[in-house]
Amino acid sequence: MKTSSPAPDAILKTAFGFWNSKVLLTAVTFDLFTTLGERRLKGVEIGEALHLHPRGVADFLDALVAMNFLERDGKGPDAKYFNTPATALYLDRQSPRYIGGILEMLNGRLFKYWNDLPEALRTGHPQNETKHGDKGIFEELYGDPVKLEQFLDAMSSLSRINFEALANKFDFSRYHTLSDVGGAAGLLCIEVAKKHPHMQCISFDLPPVELVAKKHIVAAGLTDRIRTVSGNFFQDPLPKADVITMGRILHDWNLEKKMQLIRAAYEALPPGGALIAVEALIDDARRENVFGLLMSLNMLIEFGDAFDYSAADFEKWCREVGFKRFEVIHLAGPSSAAVAYK
Repeated sequence: MKTSSPAPDAILKTAFGFWNSKVLLTAVTFDLFTTLGERRLKGVEIGEALHLHPRGVADFLDALVAMNFLERDGKGPDAKYFNTPATALYLDRQSPRYIGGILEMLNGRLFKYWNDLPEALRTGHPQNETKHGDKGIFEELYGDPVKLEQFLDAMSSLSRINFEALANKFDFSRYHTLSDVGGAAGLLCIEVAKKHPHMQCISFDLPPVELVAKKHIVAAGLTDRIRTVSGNFFQDPLPKADVITMGRILHDWNLEKKMQLIRAAYEALPPGGALIAVEALIDDARRENVFGLLMSLNMLIEFGDAFDYSAADFEKWCREVGFKRFEVIHLAGPSSAAVAYK
């Protein structure tokens, strides 16, 4: 009996996936979803607002409809386009849950750098700004307060859902203090403090970042329970606390520096304290979490020897340092919290 051949659909869908990606990223860069807001506009009105040539407007907007990123009422020139519930919530700048900042970074930086993935795989070298003799992204950002705040807001938009989930799912009732290492704009501390009134939190990061964190903590009305401490986590002792968190920090570094950070956390924790690493943890079998594996390739492109890891990797490293008990808490999408207890 002849068996049917497998269809090439999945191959072609992935191969052409950058077309879909570039349409969505361009829409965010053009502020399409913010321009629409709560309105329903005709294609010609959108084209005029975004300064687009008439040739591509209908194809651009209808592609977004077909991808379920826009809604459309009617058809032809009189059709009106409007946001979906998801794009209204996450891609309109007026929404408190806006995540477009990270999409702008994908479009502005990573889209072109990922074109050099073959070279990264052959050489093991970064393929970012440094390849072309420019400053690295962090060096550039720390010298420009405006760009730094934009970058931190983009990172916050990517992490917000996970930090909210951590505040809801981890049992903070046994603890009283938290130190967020690499605290960025202070979002993890803010989410935990909002959910758990008994917690006192510290957001720990470099001096240029501390100014941004203070601004957000003041805006959240939590200056009585969150303070900032500036320092370099490779040079200075970590602020002591019952819980130490690292949100998307460990994956930025090679194994030697990962171990340095884990040891520093162990030294700063009391007996019974917890180290929590929030990452897109790769599943132990390395078969399922596509995003986690792609993120690890992104670390290759960004930093060369940095990499993402599994919960089993995290446990192994933490056991070497002295941690005794472990658990994994799924947060949102591909992300989880790996927890090590001292």
